Parts: sequence; structure tokens; C-alpha cells
Amino acid sequence: MSKKGYPYDNACLESFFKQMKSEEIERRIYKNIKELYFSCFEYIQRYNNKRPHGSLGYLTPNEYQKKYSKNVSKVLTATQPTLCVYCGD
Repeated sequence: MSKKGYPYDNACLESFFKQMKSEEIERRIYKNIKELYFSCFEYIQRYNNKRPHGSLGYLTPNEYQKKYSKNVSKVLTATQPTLCVYCGD
């Protein structure tokens, strides 16, 4: 767990939530929390399944995970730190 006010320990998620906030949440007014919830759910589905990412060789996160998950499990050992699948940090 990172220290309060130190977002660098969790840079991948900080970046994702910043994008979701600017691309989805701040672009409309929601009638209720349920509408906000479904909007966020749909954004995450698009982000993972349809939106190619330059940092992943223009694959979607799910395509990247499927393509490289076998290789990652061979390379990483129990003593090595886990890498962020999406940004490599």
C-alpha cells in the first residue's frame, strides 16, 4: 500500500482513473448512482476490449493479456516483483 499523497506506487491505476474521469464521467450529468455505475462499467468494457493502446503495440488490454500471459508466467518467478500488465511499470 502506498503512502497517502504518493500516487507513483500505483501509477497504472492513477492513469486509468484519470482517463476514465475525463473521457466518461465528466462529459455528462447522471440522473442517479445506478446510471453512473453502468456508464463506468461500459467504459471499462470498451477500454479493455475495443480500445487499442499504443503502449501495448496497438492491442487492446485483453488481446495483450491473452497474447503475452503465457510468456509472462514463464519469465516471472516468485522472487521477482510483478509488473503492471498494462503499462509495464
